Amino acid sequence: MTSPARENLVVTQAGLDDWPVISGWAAAEGWNPGLSDGPAFFAQDPEGFFLGRVGGEPVSAISVVNYGAEYAFLGCYLVRPDLRGRGHGLTTWKTALAHAGHRTVGLDGVVSQQDNYRRSGFELDHRTVRFTGAAPRTEPPADVHAVRPADLADLTVYDGACCPADRPRFLARWLTGPGHRAVLRRSGGRVTGYGVIRPGRDALRVGPLFADTAEDARALFAALTADAAGHEVAVDVPETNAAGVALAEQAGFRPSFETARMYTGPVRPFARERVFGITTLELG
Repeated sequence: MTSPARENLVVTQAGLDDWPVISGWAAAEGWNPGLSDGPAFFAQDPEGFFLGRVGGEPVSAISVVNYGAEYAFLGCYLVRPDLRGRGHGLTTWKTALAHAGHRTVGLDGVVSQQDNYRRSGFELDHRTVRFTGAAPRTEPPADVHAVRPADLADLTVYDGACCPADRPRFLARWLTGPGHRAVLRRSGGRVTGYGVIRPGRDALRVGPLFADTAEDARALFAALTADAAGHEVAVDVPETNAAGVALAEQAGFRPSFETARMYTGPVRPFARERVFGITTLELG
């Protein structure tokens, strides 16, 4: 197929009705997007998604989602396979990145693109490894409970301590999305961790899995996977969290995919040791 000239590429903001195109391309890349991610993604920053079109046909995509005044996250960087190598991706990238302004930008970069990201000013923070496997048969711990509306305020505070930015709009939708199941653990009334599991194209996805301790993380993981015994489950673990890696390996999961968390500048301090599983590769 002959590609139209690059100057015919038109990059515009994408809407939620464009999400099936973007997530379909992501699925074709083996990224295993969640089946109902779109509404939560767009709730955080409805102006942060972009499509490049040639002759009205989508050919490229990217998201640059702003979190407050200091931080943004780049994801969904995709070009239709038959039109790669023609400059469409770079043009889409440059157009969308302006949306972040002067914010520090983070991303989870696939191996093949990491050198390109370095040339664009991104520096490696850590590797993230996707572990995948059949969920073990477990009993849900009695002290792990389903998240209720009354828990939202406490979870928003806890989540903010585990991330480079606060994200209340995203979190409110993420906890209650179709097919999403969220659980938390408390000790003395204080949240000591929470997690979410959701359906994906190829496997159930655990994310986030945030916990004070390895014991909290194991209890949350057991509760999340208790109803999924035998089903394929995936969790993206920062390689720097040795306890998180051990948890996945002890469940019988094996590495299946890797990315690199990269930033263009400093991010606010957050409790990295609590991150046993990141939320998503697309929004951080």
